[in-house]
Amino acid sequence: MRWSDRAKEAIKGSAVVLAVIVAGYLSTTYVDHRFAVREAASHDTASPSPASSACVDDEGRWRNWPWANVPMLSPACRSGR
Repeated sequence: MRWSDRAKEAIKGSAVVLAVIVAGYLSTTYVDHRFAVREAASHDTASPSPASSACVDDEGRWRNWPWANVPMLSPACRSGR
């Protein structure tokens, strides 16, 4: 393989890496803007109160957790609500 062939391959590889980085940044920015607006609109106050924090009820269902992923070791809900 000649030097010019290696240079062409390096340029192609660098272009692919750059394209993947740009695509990742743009998709992350899109997701952050799209879901941050939805999340900000669903909360009335800037800081969540203890009553609105995520918890697990007596039947094992999640309460006050709008996302698909759920945190492990979340506290049990207070029964006196």
